[in-house]
Amino acid sequence: MKYAIIGTGAIGGYYGGLLAKAGQEVHFLLHSDYEQVKAHGLRIDSCDGNYRLSSVRAYRDTADMPTCDVVIVALKTTANHLLPQLLRPVVDSHTLVVLVQNGIGMEADLLEAMPGLQLLGGVAYICTLKPEPGHITHLSNGLLQVGNFSCREPERLQRMMDDFLAAGIKAKLMEYQEMRWKKAVWNMPFNGMTVAADAPSAGSLIAYAPMAQTIHEMMREVIRAAQACGAQGVDEDYAERMMEMTRRMPSFASSMKFDHDHGQPMELYYLYQRPMEEARKRGCHMPLISMLAAQLGYLENKRG
Repeated sequence: MKYAIIGTGAIGGYYGGLLAKAGQEVHFLLHSDYEQVKAHGLRIDSCDGNYRLSSVRAYRDTADMPTCDVVIVALKTTANHLLPQLLRPVVDSHTLVVLVQNGIGMEADLLEAMPGLQLLGGVAYICTLKPEPGHITHLSNGLLQVGNFSCREPERLQRMMDDFLAAGIKAKLMEYQEMRWKKAVWNMPFNGMTVAADAPSAGSLIAYAPMAQTIHEMMREVIRAAQACGAQGVDEDYAERMMEMTRRMPSFASSMKFDHDHGQPMELYYLYQRPMEEARKRGCHMPLISMLAAQLGYLENKRG
């Protein structure tokens, strides 16, 4: 299958790099890294083994890219308004589009803008960074969960999953709503609180007992919202499992903390406003999460 990576940052570069290393034809859309990657390739330093892709199919514009069988979108959701324009040159009626993004509601909005698109959601449980152009560091984990939103061709989906596994990607199919909301249970408390508390890592937050208790209650709010929205398999004990996973993680800044510290816009709509809106429609309110979202919005507005 022919692959496109839309957003060759830490996440897109990591998964696209593994596919290319395994011999798949992968086309990478780049922005600020284009000259570096075109001239010197892509370097991946991974806890699972370092490697370099010396020759990369690199592009500045999707208009120059071929139609692909699978498009992996790893952009921040703050750029999702650009997706119809970016995707049209690289998709046809059979293309699978995988949104490897954090949040709730992205697939529904994109399908409304591009009816008929074969959409999959993806969430990555991974610690990875891009410390400099063309250089990705992978510190821990790497699980990629995939949920079917509007894919009509299950055989193509299975072929994609087989390619992922053959490339060394720890990929797993999950029910879509469960996949999205389970990641939100971690993202909504930890992404925002690392910014609001100016914490260097999620682990540093829960090392302080009063904060750990607050984070745990925030997780329970998200779980109740997930249940109200019809997500199956998101049970009360999932909060404690996420707390334990966080205690085992290496010291690592959340994606939102990284964006805030580097002057980039925070992903507030799909990570906070949209899930709170979906929950409110069903009579479920999230007071602690709402307070955190208001603080994040204030910080974003203050920065201008």
